Amino acid sequence: MTDLPSRIRSLGLLAAAAHLDDLVATATKKRWGPQQLLEYLADIEEKDRARRGLERRMARSRLERFKSMADFDWNWPKKIDRGLVESALRADFIESARNVVFVAPQGLGKTMIAQNIAHQAILAGHSVLFLSAAQLLLDLAGQESARALDRRLRYFAKIGLLVIDEIGFLAFDNRNADLLFQVVSRRYEKKSLVLTTNLAFRDWPTIFPNATCATALIDRVVHHADVIAIEGESYRKREAEQSAKSRRSPTKKRPG
Repeated sequence: MTDLPSRIRSLGLLAAAAHLDDLVATATKKRWGPQQLLEYLADIEEKDRARRGLERRMARSRLERFKSMADFDWNWPKKIDRGLVESALRADFIESARNVVFVAPQGLGKTMIAQNIAHQAILAGHSVLFLSAAQLLLDLAGQESARALDRRLRYFAKIGLLVIDEIGFLAFDNRNADLLFQVVSRRYEKKSLVLTTNLAFRDWPTIFPNATCATALIDRVVHHADVIAIEGESYRKREAEQSAKSRRSPTKKRPG
């Protein structure tokens, strides 16, 4: 007798091969006809492939652990467009190749929101990559030949949603500015970007080699984009102050 699970697995029916005994037992018990059996088989395969696809997209996204939007304090920022944020969280902008840019000082949750957008995009079936500007440029600058660099640029260009975090934390030299410009240009009007930055656009020339370079990049980023500014005091600063205050509070003495 041939190894039926192996033959089924070789056809790509991984769920059926893994649960063949249970499948046969269920079909026998319920007295399924051929059509019912095939419909059940198709159903379990579709669910299993969807699960494996989700796991692959999550693994490739580089998205690490993050806080859910349920933990976001909407009342803390002095300024935030909640409607625009919630629209971005639905990830509908990806279908029309629009961009989303979060502009905020450190500690106001822009990275957290970007991570949640990335997660929703993954759940919706999009390929996603989440990385900082420094990680992106280190990856590109490390390519050993022009051909390898072009291949890597094509990889970053085809991802469904590319999230670049922390633009503005480090200044760019001419080489890195050119690499970032190439990534943005190759995705322009084709694929979506989510960017986070701690600098207003008027301040971008301070981190780029020249104003022309910054202007050209900004033009491509904001042409089809929702720019969401968040203003206020740092969450982390507030938490640190609350923690310090609780440590300074005298403990009540127990009655003797």
